[in-house]
Amino acid sequence: MTKLSLPDSIRACLFDLDGVLTRTAVVHAAAWKQMFDEFLRRRDGPSFRPFDSARDYDEYVDGRPRADGVRTFLASRDIDLPEGGPDDPPDADTVHGLGNRKNILVLEKIREEGVEAYPGSVRFVEAARAEGLRIAVVSSSANCRDVLIAAGIEDLFEVRIDGVVAAERKLPGKPHPDTFLEAGRELDTAPEAAAVFEDALAGMEAGRSGHFGCVVGVDRVGQADALRAHGAGIVVKDLAELLEDDS
Repeated sequence: MTKLSLPDSIRACLFDLDGVLTRTAVVHAAAWKQMFDEFLRRRDGPSFRPFDSARDYDEYVDGRPRADGVRTFLASRDIDLPEGGPDDPPDADTVHGLGNRKNILVLEKIREEGVEAYPGSVRFVEAARAEGLRIAVVSSSANCRDVLIAAGIEDLFEVRIDGVVAAERKLPGKPHPDTFLEAGRELDTAPEAAAVFEDALAGMEAGRSGHFGCVVGVDRVGQADALRAHGAGIVVKDLAELLEDDS
């Protein structure tokens, strides 16, 4: 094992953003809940069944591209909406309309609350860079660059594969491994020599199906067993736990 408590074969680290590097997962969960609850209340009336910020978020939307999250959650409720298009207004009851509404809400919350990077994650990324490992951020978010800038950590990453890049290159999102594989290609690193760092179940599945050399689950919400079941080989509560000189 290296000083980073990773297998000696690892040459690159591929980090998810929300919940791994930055404290934005809770902001996304709140935005999803507000958007879906408004839609469900409008559709079903006062007796609607609310979006569950824990179970529904983890199972159906966390880590997925925005439109995929809308589709997956709606399917769980047997709700069929028109697909619409990426330019649909945020009040349209279409897959893309709901997704665009969620994006407006999350941007509002980020502007109001700001963005903070996890100190332990920043220390780990800096230590990995010092060890000569290649570094990429891999996020489903189209707002990834803005969040990195707001958190003051954009310059830590050689490569960024986010929702914008995935759309341009027609890469399917998590739980498919394609965005992580693309980051590895840009870093000239084979999957077996790369470590994936994720907090979402969809991200765990992407790491497993991509046959990466190490899949690290970051458990911020008490779902260690689920992370392991979906593909994590290592589970930590904070990336600082992987620094050997930490007490």
